[in-house]
Order: sequence, then structure tokens, then C-alpha cells
Amino acid sequence: MNKNISKKQIIIFIIVAFTGGWILQAIAAYFANQGTPAGRSLFGILTIVNMYMPLLGVLIARISFRNMGWKPQIKKNLKWIAFSIWMPALLSLAGALLYFSIFPSHLDTGFETMRQSLGEAGMAQLQAQGLTIETYLIISVIMSLTTAPIFNILTAIGEEVGWRGALYPYLKERFGKTTGRVIGGVIWGAWHWPLMILAGFEYGTDYFGAPVLGLFIFPIFTVFFGILTDHVYEKSGTILMPALIHGAIDAWTIYAYLLKPEYSDRMILGPSLVGILSGLPLAALAIYISAKNRKAEPACHKMSDIKI
Repeated sequence: MNKNISKKQIIIFIIVAFTGGWILQAIAAYFANQGTPAGRSLFGILTIVNMYMPLLGVLIARISFRNMGWKPQIKKNLKWIAFSIWMPALLSLAGALLYFSIFPSHLDTGFETMRQSLGEAGMAQLQAQGLTIETYLIISVIMSLTTAPIFNILTAIGEEVGWRGALYPYLKERFGKTTGRVIGGVIWGAWHWPLMILAGFEYGTDYFGAPVLGLFIFPIFTVFFGILTDHVYEKSGTILMPALIHGAIDAWTIYAYLLKPEYSDRMILGPSLVGILSGLPLAALAIYISAKNRKAEPACHKMSDIKI
């Protein structure tokens, strides 16, 4: 993993990742807000391109790719492959169960939200294929547990090369493992702000405290998820593994569609993993990992001893 990264390189990396990312996110939001099929398609394409802005930052800053670990080492990492694919599934399920146990009336048993999301064209396409909403959801769950995380590596790697491959090693080297991960998670979360403000990314636009509250809550999620992702990176020794767990998290959007439409303003609470309540299982796991790491962290990484 990279340890010889200079302050100048990191500054260049952040400038490129944020400038390119925020411009693309603003353009993507413009197309998303048009509400047309073409606009939604362009939004999807631009958000995928946006995920490669951190990688572009690494290239322009001339940060070495060599020590990031590009061999999958499948035999050695079987445990971490399973962990990366299925732990997001368990955390997402636990978070959704927690949310719906507190707000059982919010569960959309009639799949109205899913029907609205698919629209008339989407529903017609399902019917043409002989599928119901229920079978569609079952297929989505099976894919999320198997192939979707693997395919999502192709997009998640663009971010992971930048965040876990370059930024986190630099911050951990200077601030210590736990503090470095927290700072890195906040930066990672802030990188998503234009999509949140302009396109309602993750929480929509009508939740309590919108759009300001989400700008604080989402970086808390990325701090916790960044701890988990970086932990997997350290244990596996390959940048492909954080891309895999990142891809697995991206695959689990299903619970957002199980919230009744009239409660869409509660997305800040749950039931998807980025919610305040539904994110508690992830927070607990991240805190547990940090507590174990803290015991082994060198005393020289106390904040009073750090020179920036």
C-alpha cells in the first residue's frame, strides 16, 4: 500500500477529484431534474463517469498505482471475498429490520413505491417478460448476493483507487489509523454534496432539515463505511477488495423501495443503510473495528504529536 505520498500530491488529488466530481454531479443533477427517460439515462451515465474522478486525481497527482495491490489473491482472500459480498447484505437487512420494527406502518407491502419508480413503461416491460413485482424483487436480491457486487467493481474501483488507495494511506500515516479514517470519511462524504443538494441523492429533497441535515448525516455514514472498507483493504492487501465491498453496498438499494411513498420524507432515518436509524448496525461494526485497531495503534500517533 502507498505510504510515500506527499502533501502536494494529496492537495492536487483533492482539487482534481472535487473539481471534476462536482462539475459532473451538477450536470448530472440538471439532467435528472428534467424528469425524462433521456434525462435519467444521462444522469446514470454521468454518475458512473463521476466515480472515476478520484482515479483521475491520482493520475494527475502522479501517485503511484504500483503498491495498491492489483492481484486479487483469490485463494488467500476467500474469507474477505465472502465478507465483502455478504456483510453489506447483513448490515442492510439488520438496518431495515430495525427501522421497520420501529415504524411498521411505513413498510410498503403493496410495492407502490416500486411501481412508481418503474413507471408505466417499466411495469409493461416486466409484464412482457412474465414477471411480477415480487419475482423482480427476488431476482434483484439474488443478484445482489451474487453477481452484482462483482460487476460493480468496474465502477467502484474508480473511487477506491483515490480514497482507499491514495487518500487514506496518506491520512493514516500522518494522523494515525482511526483519526485518518475519520478525516478521510468526511472528505469522501463531502465529495457527494452537489448530488445531494441538487438531485436529492440518498435522502430525496423533502426530508426534515433538507438539504442541510443530509450534508452532515451522509459524511457520518461514509466515515463508518470507510472504516469497514479500509479494514477490508488492509486485511486483503488488494485494492480490488474495497471495490468489491463498495460495489456490494451500491447493490443494496432495495430497502429504499420498501418505504411507502407517503413516508418518503423519512429517508433520512431509513430504511436504507445511509439512514440515521438503519445505519446503526454499520456504525456498531465500524466502532468495534476501530476499538480493536486503537489498542494496537502506536502511541506516537496522538494528535498532539502530529506534524501536518
